[in-house]
Amino acid sequence: MSNDIRYLTPINIDIKKDKYCRFKKSGIKFIDYKDANYLLKLVNEQGKILPRRITGTSAKFQGRVNKAIKRARHIALMPYVGDMLK
Repeated sequence: MSNDIRYLTPINIDIKKDKYCRFKKSGIKFIDYKDANYLLKLVNEQGKILPRRITGTSAKFQGRVNKAIKRARHIALMPYVGDMLK
């Protein structure tokens, strides 16, 4: 028997993609609720708004994204629920 310790998962787990706020990086200051194609990138297949921990959006812009998506839903530019939206 050898004294090797074997793991089921690899030890180098720190291969994380750096999250960044796409709005700060691009210099976007206003999120347009009329641009439904862009807002569709920020919702999942069911139509739910993706959280900050997944998208990497800052808190300030996540609030603006939420407001823009809800406005677009209200005036029927985006669906409230979607069956395989993407």
